[in-house]
Amino acid sequence: MLELTADQRAIASGSAGAGAAMAMRIVTEAARLMGAPRLIPVASAHIDGALYHGDSGTLFAEKLVEGGARVGVRATLNVGSLSPAGCAAIRLPPHQRDMAARMMRAYETMGCEPSWTCAPYQAGHRPAQGTDVAWGESNAVVFCNSVLGARTNRYGDFLDIACAIAGVAPDYGLHRPENRVATLLIDASGLSRDLRASDVFYPVLGTILGRAAGTAVAVIEGLQGCTTEDRLKALGAASASAGGVGLFHVAGVTPEAPDAATVLAGEPPRETLTLTPAFVQQALSGLSTAGKTDRIDAVAIGSPHLSPAEIDEVERRLAGRKLKAPLYANTGRHVLRPLEAQGRRTALEQAGVIFVVDTCVVVTPILPEIEGAVLMTNSGKFAHYAPGTTGYAVTYGSLGECVESAVAGRLVRERQAWS
Repeated sequence: MLELTADQRAIASGSAGAGAAMAMRIVTEAARLMGAPRLIPVASAHIDGALYHGDSGTLFAEKLVEGGARVGVRATLNVGSLSPAGCAAIRLPPHQRDMAARMMRAYETMGCEPSWTCAPYQAGHRPAQGTDVAWGESNAVVFCNSVLGARTNRYGDFLDIACAIAGVAPDYGLHRPENRVATLLIDASGLSRDLRASDVFYPVLGTILGRAAGTAVAVIEGLQGCTTEDRLKALGAASASAGGVGLFHVAGVTPEAPDAATVLAGEPPRETLTLTPAFVQQALSGLSTAGKTDRIDAVAIGSPHLSPAEIDEVERRLAGRKLKAPLYANTGRHVLRPLEAQGRRTALEQAGVIFVVDTCVVVTPILPEIEGAVLMTNSGKFAHYAPGTTGYAVTYGSLGECVESAVAGRLVRERQAWS
């Protein structure tokens, strides 16, 4: 049975204003539904609910503002439906544009940081290992749990801002150490080191993980010495899109997993999945929906948002050449500002790169409407969502293939070590 403190009961009754009362009641009801015995303090939040999906979301946020609600902890904002920092043109109709703008203003009025990124961990929001937080946005959640070792559930829209205002979250799920124990072992050690150390592998591995694990916690063996933060980011994003993953461990890499035995709590795994080249190749093929075609109408990278290192890699591969197909580079304002200061943004745009900032091409209409269009991407998350949200069929490939295809204006494949 849920037990509230005297202060929590008072806030729910209106002692801190109507907005805070509304937030506390939402968190309390969610806790009851989840069977949580109590509410626990959270150190921060990441808010997914500021992305416009309909007028009700805007009216909800404005109701909180009307009640004087303010966040009680640090709260960064996920992508919105507009691009206050400029760059790519957005094709929202006037009413939707107005409501999206009102929604974004409401969240800023409540004290949320205008980060407008799906990768807040790249913008300095990195809670310490073991810290309880309330994060929304599936890739941010899985990165926070897995790579940073902080503790959050996959908080949905509107519950995330309620937790941020109340400063508490229900004590259940991945907040509890016993629920962070792995039950699935994925063994990648039999694959070649070249493959395990390639960027193109990690969204594919994430897709395998998401489909195999569902909402279970897995530990991956065989990636020691092969990962980078960007690769783990891509792995987590694809796993959270392909399944309900909120946490994974990588033996010898992620902070809670000095080895597989530790995160398995000394027990044998309930299930073991041993990866083979053929199995990985099959998963790779499944990320492309465009079939056998050389057609490329656009290239989109940066889901999750591009890091500075990934921008550097695009520049290096582009090597001053011009693009024949548009390359949409989705990133955050925290990455764009240094590029502007260094004059690099202008040079990239002159080459044909289109920056998408504060939002991305799968959550708001940016890509032009083209019959039978094909989008190339190196993002497992884009590969999962783009056909349904943009109408474009997808061809998946490496970052190098994405750049070369944009330069050529048609599909270009490089040799990959799928063994």
